[in-house]
Amino acid sequence: MEKRKPKSEFAKLPTEDKTLLIIGYIILGLFIVAIILPVIYIILASFVDPITLQNSGLTFDFSKWTLTAYERVMSNSQIWVGFRNALFYSVAFTAISTVITLLAAYPMSRSDFKGRGFFNLLFVITMYFGGGLIPTYLLISDLGMLDTIWAILIPGAFSVWNMIVARTYYMGIPKDLQEAAEIDGASEMVYFFRILLPVCMPIIATIAMWQFVGMWNSYFDAMIYLNDASKQPLQLVLRSILIQNQPEPGMVSDMQSTAARAQLAELLKYATIIISSLPLMIMYPFFQKYFDSGIMAGAVKG
Repeated sequence: MEKRKPKSEFAKLPTEDKTLLIIGYIILGLFIVAIILPVIYIILASFVDPITLQNSGLTFDFSKWTLTAYERVMSNSQIWVGFRNALFYSVAFTAISTVITLLAAYPMSRSDFKGRGFFNLLFVITMYFGGGLIPTYLLISDLGMLDTIWAILIPGAFSVWNMIVARTYYMGIPKDLQEAAEIDGASEMVYFFRILLPVCMPIIATIAMWQFVGMWNSYFDAMIYLNDASKQPLQLVLRSILIQNQPEPGMVSDMQSTAARAQLAELLKYATIIISSLPLMIMYPFFQKYFDSGIMAGAVKG
């Protein structure tokens, strides 16, 4: 007699659960398609000759492809200055924000911390109410941080949401670990830095990735507080190309025809998007294993 193959987990589910699961997969698939198709279009469009792209759209005739957009983007000095600044801001901001968030979350996770409820309430209030742009600008100005890197790194360094996630993760760690450390004579500082943090790598990596991505994609603070072009991040250069339709002068200076300039400017948009997205594409696979466990562990207990 032939052995029957064991039923899959899906086959064991009730009909209602199967229906719900199929609907969920269909919705998820539509979201994935809605995300992937524009990305594929941008990647392909960045290689197609601008005249062909404007007249015929995308083509897989490689004789119509060109690297002109990438050559012009890569040879432009302002792009590289913006890229360098954006990378510096993102790395520095991630380090500062992660340290502040982890340090603030630790006392909030301790049940023996006096005033814990008051400070938690104070932190949560700031999630709903803010001073607004003009008071914030005046504060930055009075502190002498206008047109400095500190105007980008300091004001948004503390995230209440990230603190709550880190606090929740701390609370999920068995108290036996701290009790064992106290028996061995470890101080609070030793316990926090040498015992607690090493077991919190998933949440640290998750918070670091959130902050890095947030700063990398940010341009508003730099647009408000920075005047010196040598300090502006890549996002401001990208904004001028994508939104204001103003490529850097050196990118199209040799194009005589207005139509040719417009075509090349359109092509430069796609190439600039790809280049500005590369750090995130490279970084995510290394953080994914921490991200999945970190985000789920932080949501178990509140």
